[in-house]
Amino acid sequence: MAKQITDTILMIRPVAFRMNEETAVNNFFQEDLALKNAEINANAQLEFDAFVEKLRAVGVRVIVENDIKEMDTPDSIFPNNWISFHQNGDIGLYPMFAENRRRERREEILERLEKEGFVINNIYDYTSAEDEGVFLEGTGNLLLDRVNKKAYCALSPRAHEELLIEFCEDFEYTPVIFTANQTVDAKRLPIYHTNVMMCLAEDFCVICLDTIDDAKEKKNVLFHLKQDGKKVIAITEEQMHHFAGNMLQVQGKDKKYLVMSTAAHESLTNEQISEIEKHCEILSSDLTTIETCGGGSARCMMAEVFLPKE
Repeated sequence: MAKQITDTILMIRPVAFRMNEETAVNNFFQEDLALKNAEINANAQLEFDAFVEKLRAVGVRVIVENDIKEMDTPDSIFPNNWISFHQNGDIGLYPMFAENRRRERREEILERLEKEGFVINNIYDYTSAEDEGVFLEGTGNLLLDRVNKKAYCALSPRAHEELLIEFCEDFEYTPVIFTANQTVDAKRLPIYHTNVMMCLAEDFCVICLDTIDDAKEKKNVLFHLKQDGKKVIAITEEQMHHFAGNMLQVQGKDKKYLVMSTAAHESLTNEQISEIEKHCEILSSDLTTIETCGGGSARCMMAEVFLPKE
């Protein structure tokens, strides 16, 4: 039976974390901190370790792989963009917009998963699309409803429609395509990743509908969510900027959790919190440095492992 959530997460511990100048061109969530890079990385490591500890404390299996300093990959802490894992043993490898992010794809990470007892049957490698300047950054762009086989995707410079269609043909998903915008210097510009404006859980969806400017597209997204029985919890653009869309539901030892940052948690209203808590508990952790410099939050840090076990 298809599962929407997993109890196993791959996370990459940073060694060269900083504001990535190559991604800042279209990730408008990133900001510079007036700190030295070494200090930024040290703070990010503290936040990372505390986050992993919280996940493990509730029974989530976290496989931590260390980044390699010589690779100089400031965004390696967000592995969900270059790889996705599927229940039938398939893996997707994705083309990345920023050149320095392409170095994050490491074969030894796949070897580590096999050593941990996971089975890899088939690899769909889309990375050659980088040569054509075509990108699709994994589950950053692809919001996968794994049970109903739908892929929600907000098109952007990092999410090309033709590659999304190719993914959907290979993995047998129905594409739900739209554009999500945010206001930057009084202009409406595409949001770089779908997973900052939308979170898809087992039976609910947290979504910033205000970002979908096209009325038909918004109606279509809502149609699909409602068709599949998802309770829609709407957040504002202001809440989205506190990463309230960047959440992930996981399976703990005996409970389900919606995982988010402290900033996301604190931005929610009491009504939104009680709506979420009808479905699962909230687990939050302080990710201030990672969010500020990286322009990504809790969900981006977790690559869900759905692979079968030997």
